[in-house]
Amino acid sequence: MITAVLTALIADPIGRDEARDLARRELDKPIYHRDQPSWLERLLDRIGDWLRELTDRSAQPNAPGSGGWISWIVIAIIVAVVIGLVAWLMWGRRNTRGTRRALLDDAPSTPRSHRQNAEEHAAAGRWAEAIRERLRAIARDLEERAVLGPRPGRTADELAAEAGRALPDVAADLRAGVRIFDDVWYGGRPGTPEGYARLRDLDERVQATRPRPMDDDGAAAERPNESGIPDLAGVAPSPGGEGGQGAQGGGSGASHGGDGR
Repeated sequence: MITAVLTALIADPIGRDEARDLARRELDKPIYHRDQPSWLERLLDRIGDWLRELTDRSAQPNAPGSGGWISWIVIAIIVAVVIGLVAWLMWGRRNTRGTRRALLDDAPSTPRSHRQNAEEHAAAGRWAEAIRERLRAIARDLEERAVLGPRPGRTADELAAEAGRALPDVAADLRAGVRIFDDVWYGGRPGTPEGYARLRDLDERVQATRPRPMDDDGAAAERPNESGIPDLAGVAPSPGGEGGQGAQGGGSGASHGGDGR
């Protein structure tokens, strides 16, 4: 491209100022700056040079005009800031995704009270609290209906796993609802009306779903019939059973006929 510019200048001579502007516009094109360091790289290089200068000065703290002791103080401040930043990041990560608190408190409560609290929070625009109370209502409802056994310390994720085995029809919805709760209470996301509406619909679906009670090991337990008599619907009748009944009926008929004579 520069050759083309020079050729154009030779073929059609122009003034010095115009030629300088033309060359500057040509050199300002991005194609000539692709190999140059970015602003971030230049900033990091300057910070590196400054830190090297500080360490060089701190090596001679008593040298006149070196500012060695000041360099040591600045380095100590930088190290303290870096350590504090790392500790803050690690603490935040541990609290957001590592530690899970129990969903239900030790104090006795009912599904109805949790639902009332949820509606009050929702009316006041406290969506995070409303989402938590709706999920607590689901947990307490499952315990009262003997779908899940009462267990102190059960987390929301454990609730979704255990209840999903007892209610397979809503297992995916339970996981989605608990994910909304986790994102709000452990992921730092704000509660929303849409999120609360999904938890409210989930609560209604769980109430309407027929449960399969869980045994102590967390497996689905068999439900006996109401009479307590074993279910023989799938048992085949014994051979000749119906015929025996027919013969008995015929004998009874013959007996009646003899009485008539």
